[in-house]
Amino acid sequence: QVQLVESGGGLVQAGGSARVSCSASGRTFRTYTVAWFRQISGMEREFVAAIKWNGGTTSYTDSVKGRFTISKDNAENAVVLQMNNLKPEDTAVYYCAADSRIIRSSWTNFKNWDYWGQGTQVTVSS
Repeated sequence: QVQLVESGGGLVQAGGSARVSCSASGRTFRTYTVAWFRQISGMEREFVAAIKWNGGTTSYTDSVKGRFTISKDNAENAVVLQMNNLKPEDTAVYYCAADSRIIRSSWTNFKNWDYWGQGTQVTVSS
């Protein structure tokens, strides 16, 4: 069992930056792939980005490429999503997900991930 804890987010003006972080309670991410999804009320969870801890392979949804960066924080055993040039349409609850066996072709479907955090709100005002 992996318990994921998210932190960060909040209220940001359009064009600004925000950072959300995901850590694993009592376990390292060493053998995991970790992803960020986001969800607007009434909609399905949308893939944002993912990183394979071992090797650092990353993937992003097209709408965030060039603005968001997912990275590992080895010292903190955390995965960070740095979000720059935020837009109002980035407003959502951001969820961290982790899985030790997921293959890359399955990353974008939220149903394929085993473990989830509780979510953290990011609100971008126009």
